[in-house]
Amino acid sequence: MQEKSFKVVADTGIHARPATLLVQQASKYSSDIQIEYKEKSVNLKSIMGVMSLGIGKGADIKITAEGSDEADAMKGLEELMVKEGLV
Repeated sequence: MQEKSFKVVADTGIHARPATLLVQQASKYSSDIQIEYKEKSVNLKSIMGVMSLGIGKGADIKITAEGSDEADAMKGLEELMVKEGLV
């Protein structure tokens, strides 16, 4: 299992557009990928789950990936978040 913590720096937090991009990216991998915020964990492949967390600016989040392509999944998600200015 791989896990990594991030601090959200985007002014809007993880709202609809970046949440959609994260879900699309996570869905490319077969690994089980979870996002955790305020001790609540949801499937990162579920847009409703991600939106239900209400992640705002300054939030500390943790992403975990477990499965055959967990390293690729974590790398891809981190690259996306940096590119989109989320972290």
